[in-house]
Amino acid sequence: MIAELRNIKTAVQIDRETAVTSYTELLRPPIRRRVILGVLMRILEQLTGINVTLYFAPTIFKQSGLTGDNASLLAQGLNGVINCLATVPAILWIDKWGRRKTLMFGSLACGISYFIQAVATGATQNKTYDDNGDLNLNMPTGVSYLVIVFIYVFVASFAMSWGPIGWIYPSEIFPTHIRSKANSVTTASNWLFNFVIGLVSPILIKRITWGLDLIFALIMFASVAIVFLFFPETKNRTLEEMEFIFGGSPWAHKDKKRIAEHDATTNHYMDDKV
Repeated sequence: MIAELRNIKTAVQIDRETAVTSYTELLRPPIRRRVILGVLMRILEQLTGINVTLYFAPTIFKQSGLTGDNASLLAQGLNGVINCLATVPAILWIDKWGRRKTLMFGSLACGISYFIQAVATGATQNKTYDDNGDLNLNMPTGVSYLVIVFIYVFVASFAMSWGPIGWIYPSEIFPTHIRSKANSVTTASNWLFNFVIGLVSPILIKRITWGLDLIFALIMFASVAIVFLFFPETKNRTLEEMEFIFGGSPWAHKDKKRIAEHDATTNHYMDDKV
């Protein structure tokens, strides 16, 4: 314990003495790989479509068949409650589940939720416009409730996976001498895509309706493969170990043997088999 503390203090001191002063340092190996993964993490977090659901929930619920402002607002409030409560399991067990498994499960669950919404809406919708020019899909009552339920399933799946890990993963993979600049870039990419999605989503919701759900479903299914192929597992790893974790093959699924051998020689226990 004392030796580990001494190593940490030494590493922090070295990082302070060698702190970078330019963002161009982020483009140089070996940090470049981590920056790319951090930015990709934040982009994929936005491409889950969570902010489309949160920002435009009243419109989405109204299109799904909820009539009246009170019903729509109540559904939106329940949406927020689910988002909050579903984060609790991740807070409690994220270091047991691991980052990769949780992200892949979340992507798969979100993708299935979107796909069911797209199929149900596309197969039953009957577009009409009210006097204000607002779009109504006029789906059967049962289908409307099915879509609303799977909106909630999507929100819960996101809150247990991409929601927290989108912030955790980038914050833990960078060395201290470059962390502030690297995290500023990853966070900026998050808000940039938040802006873009917020800008185009109202247009797509109105013009292609269920097509937007299908687009997000395909992105979510693709993100399962992206996480599996490129994102190393970082649970229960120290800051010092990150240098080794990200020092191997960029293909994370092919680097498991090297990491397992390292863990065996250092008596590091890691039960994640992904």
